[in-house]
Amino acid sequence: MNRRLPWILLLFAASLQAADPGAARAPLQPVPTQAETAAISAKLLSRFHYQATALDDALSAKILDRYLKALDPERLYFVQADIDRFAAYRNALDDAIQKQDLSVPFAIFAQYQDRVRERLAGTRELLARGFDFDRVESYRFVRTDEPWPASEDEMRELWRKRVKNDWLRLKLAGKDDKAIRETLTKRYDSALTRAARTKSEDVFQLFMNAYATSIEPHTNYLGPRASEDFEISMRLSLVGIGAVLQERDDYIVIRELVPGGPAARSQQLAIGDRIVGVAQGDAAPADVLGWRVDDVVTLIRGTKDTPVVLDILPADAGPDGAHKRVRLVRDTINLDKQAASKSVIETAGNGAPRRVGVITLPAFYQDVAARSSGGEFRSATRDVARLIAELKTDKVDALLIDLRNNGGGSLDEAIKLTGLFIDSGPVVQQRSAQGQIRVERDTVAGQAWDGPLGVLINRASASASEIFAGAIQDYGRGVVIGEQSFGKGTVQTMLDLDEMARSQKPIYGELKMTIAQFYRVTGDSTQLHGVTPDIRLPSLLDAERFGESGFDNALPWTRIAPAPYMPAGRLAELVPALKQRHDARIAGSAEFRELQADVQELAALRKKLDISLNESERRREREAQERKLQSRAQAQADSEARDDGLQADERSLGAELAAEQSRKKAPDVLLGEAAAIVGDLAVLQQSDSGIAARERRPAAGKLN
Repeated sequence: MNRRLPWILLLFAASLQAADPGAARAPLQPVPTQAETAAISAKLLSRFHYQATALDDALSAKILDRYLKALDPERLYFVQADIDRFAAYRNALDDAIQKQDLSVPFAIFAQYQDRVRERLAGTRELLARGFDFDRVESYRFVRTDEPWPASEDEMRELWRKRVKNDWLRLKLAGKDDKAIRETLTKRYDSALTRAARTKSEDVFQLFMNAYATSIEPHTNYLGPRASEDFEISMRLSLVGIGAVLQERDDYIVIRELVPGGPAARSQQLAIGDRIVGVAQGDAAPADVLGWRVDDVVTLIRGTKDTPVVLDILPADAGPDGAHKRVRLVRDTINLDKQAASKSVIETAGNGAPRRVGVITLPAFYQDVAARSSGGEFRSATRDVARLIAELKTDKVDALLIDLRNNGGGSLDEAIKLTGLFIDSGPVVQQRSAQGQIRVERDTVAGQAWDGPLGVLINRASASASEIFAGAIQDYGRGVVIGEQSFGKGTVQTMLDLDEMARSQKPIYGELKMTIAQFYRVTGDSTQLHGVTPDIRLPSLLDAERFGESGFDNALPWTRIAPAPYMPAGRLAELVPALKQRHDARIAGSAEFRELQADVQELAALRKKLDISLNESERRREREAQERKLQSRAQAQADSEARDDGLQADERSLGAELAAEQSRKKAPDVLLGEAAAIVGDLAVLQQSDSGIAARERRPAAGKLN
């Protein structure tokens, strides 16, 4: 592409091409390595999965249903006639995988892409015509359990209401008809453009995950890029320039500069700068206008100490503004924002102020490659141990481990992290598909922290988080606070398909496969049930839909014999007193009452599947919500909750970053209350010398 052509013409041409259904590309085709990958994965899943399932016609039918659901979860593109035609493939997907012929799943995807282009192209006529907002009608916006539209007429009516709702939201936010048409035209054209950027590997990964998750929810296929991203998340480092990128319009925009990275050190780049070209050293730059962000990231990442040159359109320059070239040398970027971090909260309940150290752990990470090589490696346990030492220097009275939204990670890290808080002993049990039980232990004597301890969990705390929280609870070592956890009681292993195929290049990807179930030292599984907190806090999530119990093919709950272990304390005796203080405290908290009101309102809204398309009725609903927000003590912080009708990438970057900062600064009511509970625990444990000094005795049914 010639970058000397006026930018406005480039953007206009790209928009026309994206919006024209006739400009569709040729259907995507599978490549031979994908067919090989599918066949290899099938052999592994059929023989070595914890719930080994034969790839036959019965599984083929499940794969088809899950594939269609993944493509069109809201039933917005396919009509029933499409689904009826796909029924011919119901018993064919197992053959497609075994015979290494993936033409069938790709043909289904081609039909899906055609439908996407048709539906989105039809929005232009709707926008030109406008809508009658005095009409009394409603739109069913929750459609995951709805039947497929029976006809094209029914589908057109569905889209009429969908676009009408988009228009009404912008109208209620104060935009005029001209601005609304421009916003929505751009929105639907962007959706067409994104659909056109789909690649063969995207289709393959979608299909393979339909296969893998048809066996069990936590078995997945990771293509080469997804595999690389997973490894980065585990080692918390990558080689690049230290810039967070985002797609905005047809540009790749710098959203954040990582402190200390090459991009920040250069002092030549700023938030909002647009990357329009990428060159490797002295080579000619690749024009990346209109590219997907993951493709641009691939160009920018590379080998440490090698140069990359960016063609930059500065944030404050117009489309025809002067470019600048910025040469950077790639370096190792540590993802410290995704690592364990600490803070201190002062609590003042019951006339006994306490300093509570908080360690927030987003994931159980470990740099496996560095550890295997025998060198220094980063891990969650090492980072937490360092933070505990620092908090001891800060003279904290109690410690709170915040595992909210921690979806798990390394099983080894869950065991080692537990070892920081117990002397030694079993932490978790594993049962293989053959029924063999293995007890995983903390073998290192001593504790990094032996004082008052709390663990904060929510519905998104899963897997390794549940192992840790469950062990702390079973040992009586700390109080567990929050919500019922996710309920994922299975163990996965990563199988490197490139290594199996002896490929020197990353072309096959990895298979994350369930190989065992884990059990608490009591013998109870966390599968489906999760970890029950000692003291519950309100939940904004829908426990019925979010969590292991929301999957239609989750493994059942079971239990095994307990492992011999020695409880560290009798903390359960203090829970009633902690709960009494907690109840008294929240009864006098306006913020907590508002949170509880939000929980009740959300529960009611979840039952509401339809929304009115009548302007007067919607305006009354909006005004009632405005009055509610204005009455709150945190009215200014709640201002972002007001519906502006825009999607995230339609707001200015500045507005988006400001809203993000506002969310970060907003009081964390649940964290504050959890810290107060742990502060109470410190007071009670100090004052109750009978419990603190009681001789340790094994619990009933447990061995010395």
